[in-house]
Amino acid sequence: MASESGDPEWLTELDRDILEVLSKGLVLTPSLIAENIDRSRTGVNQRLSSLQAGGLVKKVDRGKYKITEDGNKTIST
Repeated sequence: MASESGDPEWLTELDRDILEVLSKGLVLTPSLIAENIDRSRTGVNQRLSSLQAGGLVKKVDRGKYKITEDGNKTIST
């Protein structure tokens, strides 16, 4: 279910930060994402699992993630 803004209800501020970094067309590891948004790698890694389950990011290589089309739509609303 989505909130009034159109975001999934489970989407957190950290999720939005992760999606913003990946929206630049980058394919990054959790460590690099965490470094770019000044958050812990552990927290980023946990949220990447949720974002992947929600179809907003995709694991493209061992430990590397990119944003999906749905993820781009989520942050552009």
